[in-house]
Amino acid sequence: MDERSITAIVVTYNRCALLMRCLSALANQTRKPARILVVDNASTDGTLELLESAGWLAREDVRLLRLAHNTGGAGGFSAGLNHAIHHGAEWAWMMDDDAEPHNNALEELIRVIERPSDVYGSLAVNENETSWPMTLEGAPAHTTCLSADIPTKAEVRMLPFLGFLIHKDLVAKIGLPDAAFFIAADDVEYCVRAQRAGAKIFVAGKSHIEHPKSRPYQVKIPGYTLTSLELPPWKRYYDTRNRLLVAREHYGLKLFTHTIPGSFVRMIATLVREPGKLAQLGAFFAGFIDGVLGRKGCRHKSWGIKQ
Repeated sequence: MDERSITAIVVTYNRCALLMRCLSALANQTRKPARILVVDNASTDGTLELLESAGWLAREDVRLLRLAHNTGGAGGFSAGLNHAIHHGAEWAWMMDDDAEPHNNALEELIRVIERPSDVYGSLAVNENETSWPMTLEGAPAHTTCLSADIPTKAEVRMLPFLGFLIHKDLVAKIGLPDAAFFIAADDVEYCVRAQRAGAKIFVAGKSHIEHPKSRPYQVKIPGYTLTSLELPPWKRYYDTRNRLLVAREHYGLKLFTHTIPGSFVRMIATLVREPGKLAQLGAFFAGFIDGVLGRKGCRHKSWGIKQ
């Protein structure tokens, strides 16, 4: 496969220092993408000025898509993927601005590609651990947090938009990411759509992207083990809502038998483990109501949840 068919998409919002590190890592790849598309979610921290002064916008291989307002990660990836494909990209390699690809990340990712009808992704790592638990398909499926446990190529249940590689033909088949998710679970929903269209999801175990580690914890109830995340209340709203939105759209009766009960288990665990219990409780119920009713978009401020 020719790396000249790949556009790297970086979505950023008010994190210009991290963006500079990400761009430098992309520019120093052993196999470089043809273009780097920076999707700026209307940053107010001087991102545009820094891109100009640092010379990034003078480069032929760098383009800027500046959005009129903050559309969240979901909106940024949707707009960026649409822009990249309409400007000639065959493959899009998508990531957030806090991603720092190792210098051989794209080279190792290219090695595992076999079919444009599948999805491929780099492995998000934090030193020797994965940035969040990875569930590998198999008999049986198993979950690991150690990067050494991930083989060169492994089928997984889902991949985050962090080194997520997709071909234009699959995008044409399943559409763009749902911008109305704003943040959280937009990548989960996109993977479900891809799988239902016949795609398999693969992670490249030697294609590493350095990324801050998430803070998951397990919640065990008889017969089930759920994973929950330590989150501020405004992110708790989207985590709760968007899990329900995915279930509404794709899981049928499991919305009632699995997702809704699981939401309440996660709420109880949050109240036991995390500070700001009243704010967390309010964010949960706001997200639960909007999720059950199918309300999308940037809505945490509508509920008075502070960011």
